[in-house]
Amino acid sequence: MFKINPYRPGAGLMPMYIAGRDEDIESVNEMFDALKMNVPIQSVIFSGLRGVGKTVLINKLQESAEEKEIFCKHIEIEERNDFISQIAECSQAFLRKISTKEKFKYLIQKPLDAIKSLVLSFNPNDNTFSLSLQERELYTSNNLTQSLTEVFTTIGEVAYKTEIPICFFIDEIQYMKQNELSALIAALHRANQLGYPVMIIGAGLPKIYKMLSDAKSYSERLFLYKVIGSLNFEQSKKAVTEPAKKFKTSYTEEAINKIISITKGYPFFIQQLCQIVYAQKKGNLISGEDVDNNVDTFFKLLDTGFFKSRYERCAESDKKFIFAMVKCGELPCAISNIAKNLHKSVNSISTSRAQLINKGIIYSVKYKELDFTVPEFSGFIERLDEYQQWCNECS
Repeated sequence: MFKINPYRPGAGLMPMYIAGRDEDIESVNEMFDALKMNVPIQSVIFSGLRGVGKTVLINKLQESAEEKEIFCKHIEIEERNDFISQIAECSQAFLRKISTKEKFKYLIQKPLDAIKSLVLSFNPNDNTFSLSLQERELYTSNNLTQSLTEVFTTIGEVAYKTEIPICFFIDEIQYMKQNELSALIAALHRANQLGYPVMIIGAGLPKIYKMLSDAKSYSERLFLYKVIGSLNFEQSKKAVTEPAKKFKTSYTEEAINKIISITKGYPFFIQQLCQIVYAQKKGNLISGEDVDNNVDTFFKLLDTGFFKSRYERCAESDKKFIFAMVKCGELPCAISNIAKNLHKSVNSISTSRAQLINKGIIYSVKYKELDFTVPEFSGFIERLDEYQQWCNECS
């Protein structure tokens, strides 16, 4: 028999209750109000590990922005995805919205020309615009920063004149190509300098701070940075208990304490464990014993899904690098200790280090120290037979 479950673990799935993010939501909503009044504001970048709820947060903020009649578009960056085509499509969608109003149609051509130049020059396989060879030569550019800046300033001018602000929501920023990120920052910077109501809300893994800094030295003034971490005890307690209240189900204090201890306050883990426990409950009160009876199922589900999906993306040399990190015993760990565990020099493991950072598996915590982007990933590695075998061979 189907049983409604109030918990929703998943990639960016909106939970029934968003715990611990009230301050961030309120702060950005005030920024949206300022954007509506054409008051210059910074854009916002959220960073954090996997499973802390970054995507959930920016999806919630997009809902708020749309309610305030700010034009919004969501862009998810993927390793194989083309950012240029996405930003062009979002900009075209804005122009389509404007074109429905007769009195604003005269504003369309200038930004449309800028979008054509961007698409034809940097995504030549896109057949959005059917132009003659002569027309194509007219629009072709070899400067991405200049082309994207032209797009942002022209749509920004339209946004200003029509009093319809624009906010691009960009998820998984760490997968952006460095030249595209640099161009995006420059384009946003110029639009802001001209006083146009264009804003970005971005999210990504911790490495994005260095990426932004490397791309443009002024990025730290352009963006407001916010780290999204695990929930504290009271926030975790609400994440556990609030969704079940609607279904007249509650938890004993022992059950709550055990769930928070096992999940370490990570929102995705809370949703996953509570979903399992709730599905197996016998009555309307969930006990500590109910939690204990489902812990093995919880870790098995994570091991075969959340953890394994990331582990399987690694080459054999990358896996050994990961094993050496776990063998350090305490994370974050120094690169020198990882090299020592591999019986190699620091320079010789730099390729694996770069590959794992690019794949979003590890990140630099501080100078020459590394940690996993996935919470509790080291525990998963320790449960692997491959890791135990590797340890035995190394000893």
